[in-house]
Amino acid sequence: MKRRTKFLILVIVVMQLVLIAGLLVLEPAVQALPGRYRVALQERVPFASRLLEGVIHEVAPVAAALPAAGEHSETAEVDINALIAARPTAAPTDIPTPTPEPTLETATNDTDVAASTPTTQPTITPTPSPTHTPTPEPLPVAHVLNGMGVVKQAFNNCGPANLTQVLNWYGSSITQEDIASYLKPNPEDRNVSPWQIADYVNQFTADQYRASVHSGGTQELIKRLVAAGYPVVIEKGYEVNNVWYGHYLTVYGYDDELEQYYTQDTYLGPWDGSGRPASYEEVAEYWPQFNYTFYVVYEPAQEAEVQAILGPDMLDDETMWRNAAAMAQAEIDADPDNAFAWFNLGTSLTELGAMVLEGNAAYYEAAVQAFDQAREIGLPPHMLWYQHKPYLAYDKVGRHQDVIDLANATLTEQGGRNVEETYWYKGNSLAALGDLYGAQEAYQSALAINENFYSAQISLDWINSVISGN
Repeated sequence: MKRRTKFLILVIVVMQLVLIAGLLVLEPAVQALPGRYRVALQERVPFASRLLEGVIHEVAPVAAALPAAGEHSETAEVDINALIAARPTAAPTDIPTPTPEPTLETATNDTDVAASTPTTQPTITPTPSPTHTPTPEPLPVAHVLNGMGVVKQAFNNCGPANLTQVLNWYGSSITQEDIASYLKPNPEDRNVSPWQIADYVNQFTADQYRASVHSGGTQELIKRLVAAGYPVVIEKGYEVNNVWYGHYLTVYGYDDELEQYYTQDTYLGPWDGSGRPASYEEVAEYWPQFNYTFYVVYEPAQEAEVQAILGPDMLDDETMWRNAAAMAQAEIDADPDNAFAWFNLGTSLTELGAMVLEGNAAYYEAAVQAFDQAREIGLPPHMLWYQHKPYLAYDKVGRHQDVIDLANATLTEQGGRNVEETYWYKGNSLAALGDLYGAQEAYQSALAINENFYSAQISLDWINSVISGN
């Protein structure tokens, strides 16, 4: 064999080895590519971006849905309707857990706006009786709050950007960078939860502004708040190129004749401040995907008026979650294949399980029934980037492997690996199964994403003390 031929064969063999090695490392390489760089490439060089996304799709395809439940609880099915209707006589309380569970500062919805001062305010500081109450007369056909500007969000920054829009409208000079420096110190962090936003406002701007977060809202309640002079930020589903994500949207007006809201969208714009119309139908489709969750920001002197508009059912957490559960059950009765309604039902029942003193195990069992059903029908693979109650419910009934399986499914994507709650809940289940070092690593990973995620810090301190024997 000629030397030239031998050399060509050697070159081909080396190229094949390089190609094989490249394929072996390609998946983790593309998975590790920061999302903000992919977005920047898409904006600057669309052709190159399409090639890159094609490679990523081939070597690291996104799952079509979260995995279905691998096991089911052995206990008998709980009568969920009876559970929703039964309000225990025992006082609400938090159930102690080995590690802390973040709680929403929420209450639930009521389409009948109350005019009296709430008598129970478990999460909002009591204030004197309101001097102004909502009129029982019908709402105006249309109302728009003037001067609502738009803030173009940085990468995956709709949480801080929407809050910035609202605070700027009130007169604050704060920027989304200011807010993100605390809520999202890691720009790759994929989620800022509503309770985190409310905590930020109430902790860092309490002398000027307050925030109140709620689930189980209604479109009528949005209109009542807007008509009274308060912009509302809703959390909703959102689809980009047939991929489902979560998104925040600021609502600052409505028009019943046109059947549309006036909104500012920090991702879609437009950037001239003219606003983006959102039809009532669109909101009715995508808002339920986040359990009709919303928050409202107001000045301290306006607190009594806001509370009166929200009504006592929204200000009492247990009532709120019972109403939200009932809303989800009604949607399930109308469409048993509504995975989002099953998920909302599970979320509301999990919240109730953390509140009632007696019989709370039944709420967690009912919650996992609902979550199991949602998973069987099919949930978007990004669902647990934003909403995390399945982790807690499965943990409470001892199905720790379900927690780990769901967490691992979320962690298969680069985006999912930038959700601190995923690691925290996985750590809790690893600890429950006796894997203390695995739990320690998970808590450290959560803090690496968001050093201000205090729940993970408390859990890490706890596990370190257990490991060290102190």
